[in-house]
Amino acid sequence: MTTLLDRVRAGTPTRGTFLNLGSTLAAEVCALSGFDWLLVDLEHGAGGEEALVSQILAGAVHDVPVLVRAESTERIRAGHVLDLGACGVMFPRLDTPEQVVDAIRHLSYPPRGDRGIAGFNRARQFGGDGRDAQQVNASILSVVQIETLSALNNVEKIAALPGVDVLFVGPNDLSASMGISGQFEVPQFLDALRRVVDACRSANVAAGILTVDASRVEQLVEQGFTFNAIGSDSSLLKNAARAAASDVGGPN
Repeated sequence: MTTLLDRVRAGTPTRGTFLNLGSTLAAEVCALSGFDWLLVDLEHGAGGEEALVSQILAGAVHDVPVLVRAESTERIRAGHVLDLGACGVMFPRLDTPEQVVDAIRHLSYPPRGDRGIAGFNRARQFGGDGRDAQQVNASILSVVQIETLSALNNVEKIAALPGVDVLFVGPNDLSASMGISGQFEVPQFLDALRRVVDACRSANVAAGILTVDASRVEQLVEQGFTFNAIGSDSSLLKNAARAAASDVGGPN
């Protein structure tokens, strides 16, 4: 069976969305909508880990893998969401290769990493999955965000690090760090995006980015971004609700 990780490493374009409502039903709606993956946002989202398992299950029912953006790079945070069944972890705000190396280590069992070994958890079928440590390590998708000028200046080194699968641009944070907040079409920002894509291509890892406009995805793929997030459950709901409300006519 071809996994999300297989598709990412093969350079196949995928589309996902962030889940930040902390809602199982919203997660299931998104899973039924045709996305290739979902990503629970523990950094900015409304829900915490107590709502995570139900969202992972909502994706699993419809064969949609669920990743998690951890709220920090602490070892215990990454290990816990993996034990609960996340297929991968997105790490925010990593600026240097050294920080990335430390974070990526949390995704793997020793000796490759420092993830705590526990076989009787949901991700390991409570002791029944039969996989060894190496097989588990090889199944985890790692996503490193490029959100600061420091990360951009180190992007070639970060992309080349073992264990990195995706470099994911956070447009709002990156543009703010560059002193051009929200200016996504200016040459300086477009050059930054090209630099990220070039670094990913050189290192044979995927480039990803967030957009709120689904019509831009084809253009982003042409630019070299293959791991694309289209808004979030909350933004998709708000935009649909706003469009519906604007179409409501006055009284007859």
